[in-house]
Amino acid sequence: MRIAELSDRSGVAVPTIKYYLREGLLPAGEAVRANQARYDERHLQRLRLIRVLIDVGRLPVATIRDLVNDLDQPDPDLHHALGRALQSAPPNAPEPAAAPEVSAAEAEVEALLGRHGWQVSEGAPARRRVAEVIAALRRLGNTEMVDVIDRYAKAAEDVAAVDLGLVRAAEPEMVLYRAVVGTILGDALIAGLRRLAQESLSAEIFHDRKDSSD
Repeated sequence: MRIAELSDRSGVAVPTIKYYLREGLLPAGEAVRANQARYDERHLQRLRLIRVLIDVGRLPVATIRDLVNDLDQPDPDLHHALGRALQSAPPNAPEPAAAPEVSAAEAEVEALLGRHGWQVSEGAPARRRVAEVIAALRRLGNTEMVDVIDRYAKAAEDVAAVDLGLVRAAEPEMVLYRAVVGTILGDALIAGLRRLAQESLSAEIFHDRKDSSD
């Protein structure tokens, strides 16, 4: 297909496609004339990946360039590429607590990882994020959530198993595509389902309690 058709099918403007070509995000098409190139389904799939990394993942161009370079290797390291994509995604972090509180909470996170046998890189942003949440909860006096953090961790592991089960059999680019979309939109989905479940359980618990007191 010509670049105009690639633009029509992807929904990405021609000037933007040319920018991605210049930046090395999109591989060059097959030259058919001096100033014309032919593109195929691989380019269309790459464009969709780029757009989801930008629009959903909000990743900078430099990070995306590194990611697609990883994917273009003969034997891409999907674990590394997936980690790079998800760790670069914007966090929803609480207001930072004081440094000593966070340092203490980081030790709790390390112990949590050990108890569950999780293999997580030292530099994973989620380590710090969880520590900041723990520190914030302690600062607010809401230690009950920290006391049951292992139950939250088990639920999170179950969700992660579903997430990875959906992407593990896909092609390398689709693994990233589905993982970024699934993680970021999945966070919103899980939050929404949690609210629905809370409302339902609240109705059961407190309605039953009210009935028993009447």
